[in-house]
Amino acid sequence: MLFGVDYAVRLALSVQRWRFVRSNLLDLAVLALPVLRPLRLLRLVALVAILNRAGSNSLRGRVVVYAVGGTTLLVVCGALAITDAERGRPGASIADVGDGLWWAITTMTTVGYGDRYPVTTTGRFVAAALMVSGIALLGLVTATLASWLVERVAETTEADQAATRAQVEELTSEVRALRGQLAAIAPPPARPPS
Repeated sequence: MLFGVDYAVRLALSVQRWRFVRSNLLDLAVLALPVLRPLRLLRLVALVAILNRAGSNSLRGRVVVYAVGGTTLLVVCGALAITDAERGRPGASIADVGDGLWWAITTMTTVGYGDRYPVTTTGRFVAAALMVSGIALLGLVTATLASWLVERVAETTEADQAATRAQVEELTSEVRALRGQLAAIAPPPARPPS
């Protein structure tokens, strides 16, 4: 009902109502199909964009922001969707949002204790989507961590190679100086007659 009131007020306040309806099709779909209500959380994507601009200049920083934002969004959407699908159903072990959050976190982290599980078809579809998404995000986090480690090792190797090159150049210049001093002190050896 709150979604309907929100939509009606924004529609009434808009100057061009048809343009408002066309630009807010997701909100209209949420009103028509209650199972889509968790999709309203997609507005949090704008927050992720703001965080992306504010704090991360490197590609890895953006990946971390997207991974954290995506994980949070998936957990909350999954929790709300599973709670909506399971609450009040016979045999359901997910009765409220707290149960839904616990289930979403354990499912997404691939722990899956089994204390909470979906019993409805809709709940099982939500579970399948959350499982696939969780595995994809786990791969993203693993790849980002591996990339960071490889970069650190490469930086250390480059620093070690630069230090070694500097030491070799220093030794080479010392050897040249010693050769010059030796040449000044002792005459070059005589060549054997040909």
